Amino acid sequence: MFISNAHAADTAVSGAGGTMELVFMLVIFGLIFYFMIFRPQSKRVKEHKSLMSSLSKGDEVLTSGGILGKIAKINDENDYVLLSINDATEITIKKDYIAAVLPKGSIKSL
Repeated sequence: MFISNAHAADTAVSGAGGTMELVFMLVIFGLIFYFMIFRPQSKRVKEHKSLMSSLSKGDEVLTSGGILGKIAKINDENDYVLLSINDATEITIKKDYIAAVLPKGSIKSL
């Protein structure tokens, strides 16, 4: 009685323009993903691999756990490193956990 019948308006639906906008948005999101996520991450991985290959005996390193030490021995067969923390303490860690190579003499300056 109070509700009148609702009729849909006759409008033309343009499907072709909508798909081009969708493709354009997907391309933009792909470019954003590449330049903000994938490219910087691959650059960091490449830098870390070059750091791992340049390690040598006597280098002073910082591990990802915050341990400072001097490399006493490198086992290239299974990628382990023997770190000398002080004169009496040595630990074995994987090469992957080395975060940075420090300048010579930085352990003694601490």
